Amino acid sequence: MESFITFRGRMVALPIDNIDTDQIFPGRFLRVTTKDGMEDMLFADWRFGPDGAPRPEFALNQPQAKGATVLLAGDNFGSGSSREHAPWSLLAYGFRAIISTSFADIFRNNSLKNGLLPIVVDAATHRELLAAVAADPSAEVEVDLAAQVLRLPSGRTVPLPIDAFNRRCLLDGVDELGYLLSRSPAITAYEATHPGRANTLSGRA
Repeated sequence: MESFITFRGRMVALPIDNIDTDQIFPGRFLRVTTKDGMEDMLFADWRFGPDGAPRPEFALNQPQAKGATVLLAGDNFGSGSSREHAPWSLLAYGFRAIISTSFADIFRNNSLKNGLLPIVVDAATHRELLAAVAADPSAEVEVDLAAQVLRLPSGRTVPLPIDAFNRRCLLDGVDELGYLLSRSPAITAYEATHPGRANTLSGRA
């Protein structure tokens, strides 16, 4: 996982509430064994018709969406099953952050573990962002995880809520296991200065 650094990115709006993980990554693709081509499976039933042709009305198929790195989604994004394929496919498509008024807990956790940043904003800020994209499809936001702020196209900044542990992991580009491994010297030093504990289940003193 790469370190998460400050970036500016264009948004694409998909203001639909309760988008679940089966819509993000349809269940029939769960049999895949690699992440290759996952970008083509993202929102597959919405992006493509029965004949495989792109649906021109869908947000990601419109010319202004090309190269967008921030998805501006509706409320309760990522509900449904726990499939980790959902954030994998969003990352494969090129998204680095998702902005919504709320996220399903499991999707949020899966995203953070894979380097995709879910950003919660209040309803008024969400409306401002939707209006900005509608007025100018090239509108950008700046995501500054180190300072924990989101800079809007208007120049206004709003807090970027995230707990200290996940923020540290994203900035360092490690998952939970990587974080623990990076603390190996401190763990070894602690164990060296603390005697082994008695095994109270062995029946011996």
